[in-house]
Amino acid sequence: MYVHGFSSKRRHSYDMAWTYGAVIVSTPQDLALIDAKRGIDMFQKVSVPILGLIENMSFFVCPKCSTISEVFGRHGAKETASHLNVPFLGEIPLDMDIRKTTDEGKPIVISIPSSVGAQAYIEIAKKILGNLDSEDVKGPKIIIE
Repeated sequence: MYVHGFSSKRRHSYDMAWTYGAVIVSTPQDLALIDAKRGIDMFQKVSVPILGLIENMSFFVCPKCSTISEVFGRHGAKETASHLNVPFLGEIPLDMDIRKTTDEGKPIVISIPSSVGAQAYIEIAKKILGNLDSEDVKGPKIIIE
């Protein structure tokens, strides 16, 4: 990307943004984790702290019988985080309520705060805040009520 006013040298969007750290999100499949590893490598090359790795669509809980199905596999992101020595932030389930509330513009943490999906997001947010503190990075004040 070329930006007027920044000289003629090539600039990337991450050069111009104030970045506190990167959160990488991946599904558990091997192919998706290859992209996650590339993202981690890219951010490390430009000295952006990795705040952690999240596994999205980690599991599905049947709404009728509560059976847990690992549709895309499970724990791939956790194993990758361990292997790459980056924090593992948690698992987000494949959940119809997350999809529905997101499509409606009503985040699940507000619309159904006691749900498994909402609790997963809340726990991940707490870990990110903790990692921001541990990295001694100055960021915006975020309050979770």
